[in-house]
Amino acid sequence: MIGNYALSQYLNITFSEDKGIAYLQFSKKDENFSCTIEDLESFLHSHNIRYGIQRDILQRISSNPEEYFFNRVPIAIGQPSVNGTDGRVMFTVDLEEDRKPQEMADGKVDYKDLVRLHNVRKGQLIAKIIPPEPGKPGIMVTGEELPFKPGKEAHFKVGKNVLVDQEETAMYAAIDGLVTLTDKGKINVFPVFEVNGDVDYSTGNIDFVGTVVIRGNVLTGFSVKSAGDIRVVGGVEGAELISGGSIEITGGIIGYNKGLVSAGKNVKVSFIQDGNVVAGEDIIVSQSVMHSNIRAGHDVLCNGAKGLIVGGIVQAGERVVARTIGNTMSTATAIEVGVVPELRNEINELRVELRHLLENEDKTNKALYLLNQLANNGQLSPDKMALRVKLNATKQSHMREEKKIKERVLEIEKLLEDTGRARVEVIKTIYGGSKIVIGRYTRFVKDPTERVVFIYSEGDITLSPYM
Repeated sequence: MIGNYALSQYLNITFSEDKGIAYLQFSKKDENFSCTIEDLESFLHSHNIRYGIQRDILQRISSNPEEYFFNRVPIAIGQPSVNGTDGRVMFTVDLEEDRKPQEMADGKVDYKDLVRLHNVRKGQLIAKIIPPEPGKPGIMVTGEELPFKPGKEAHFKVGKNVLVDQEETAMYAAIDGLVTLTDKGKINVFPVFEVNGDVDYSTGNIDFVGTVVIRGNVLTGFSVKSAGDIRVVGGVEGAELISGGSIEITGGIIGYNKGLVSAGKNVKVSFIQDGNVVAGEDIIVSQSVMHSNIRAGHDVLCNGAKGLIVGGIVQAGERVVARTIGNTMSTATAIEVGVVPELRNEINELRVELRHLLENEDKTNKALYLLNQLANNGQLSPDKMALRVKLNATKQSHMREEKKIKERVLEIEKLLEDTGRARVEVIKTIYGGSKIVIGRYTRFVKDPTERVVFIYSEGDITLSPYM
């Protein structure tokens, strides 16, 4: 039997970072090398390997060692740990209302009669917490326990008109209404306000805490504001629609370059012409976007049967998908992704705020310097002593605020640089006259190009085939 010291001249043992695998490697190739399985087992034991030893490999090394002279081989494999599953919020009501127009008995569609909304009653259970599932520890090759990552607890994001039980595991409606998720994932129950016709001089402007359903058109110059969702069965002209949730317009938007349609979450519409549309998450257009300014925090999707974007500026935080971009007349069309305009505005405001803080801090420091000089000469009166205490407190407050602003500026700068997920997908054709902007980079399209995806890669905007 060869001793462990003798084997250590020929063999090395290394471990994976979590000691879930041990590897054996020859450090010295000697054709006369030989050992028994028992020698190898003893050698592994001397390296504290107690579990998952691959005995078939020991057998092969013992009988044919030269086969392993040039390879590193897993000689012991532990049992991996199983991470826990995160808890989650499970809704007990349907959030995706059936919003299709009512079909009549003769097969015709009445666009003024939507299918009923899924309202909830006061006291009704609307969501519950599903607890995390525990994980399972593994075993290292040393025989020790391999720790697992436990699942995270889930918590409700409490909005308006909801109640949570004492254990914080169930949520109930506090009023009759409609369950709505707003922009920060808060769960609300909003009452529903319905307009059976157009928003015009007969109704006036609407400003409502809940969800608004308009069974007609919203005419130029009028406004509809809602803390929840807005649903319009007809079309929208040069009006202002502001929603904390989502906006759905069965018809289209003909904006006449006036007004604004703005949603905290999504905007879903048939077409947009000469309009201004903003969404915190996605803008989904089934037909076309023409000569409009639209901006989405996440995606702009215009990939229906027509799927045309031509003219204007389309901005998306992550992705723009269209069937056709531009036209044969090379109409200037700008598509910008990896752009979060709200963040750009915020960072500009923060920089102005920081400049004012630094100016005020400079004034405070000068005043403190004079007061400290007086104190050193024993000339500080009680009122100036009180002023010095106040100025010191102001200075500390300014420094804390300055630190907070600088941290947020760095955070936003990092987000603006992150263009990894930003892309423009062209299902059919992009024409000359189109401009693609990804983050800080720009590319002009000169000739029609078929089925391509624009992405940022290594300091440039590159094209790859649309799959």
